[in-house]
Amino acid sequence: MPLEISLPLSEEERDSLINSISEKIVSRRLEAPAVLFLETHKPLSFIASQAALVAMPFLGPLVGAKGMADLSRLLADRHNVDLLIDRIEEMSLEAGQSQSQEVEESKS
Repeated sequence: MPLEISLPLSEEERDSLINSISEKIVSRRLEAPAVLFLETHKPLSFIASQAALVAMPFLGPLVGAKGMADLSRLLADRHNVDLLIDRIEEMSLEAGQSQSQEVEESKS
């Protein structure tokens, strides 16, 4: 089945990919560096999407060709980068709140 690299992501695909990326970033506690990187490189998101296509033959076997194609399609629209940043920040707040509740419960 050929990869659809020219079509934009559907809303479901976009949201699923953004959630997946955000979960990985928050689970590794890399929210601040990720948001800083995304904010500073937001104007270059389209170039990054094209670079992902160029790197697909090399990185595809490691992370999967579909994953690289989806990442490229996600980065092609700057609005998606904003959505990714927002989701990382939301998940970070949720993780921080759940950790503070666990600390409070362990003190009791």
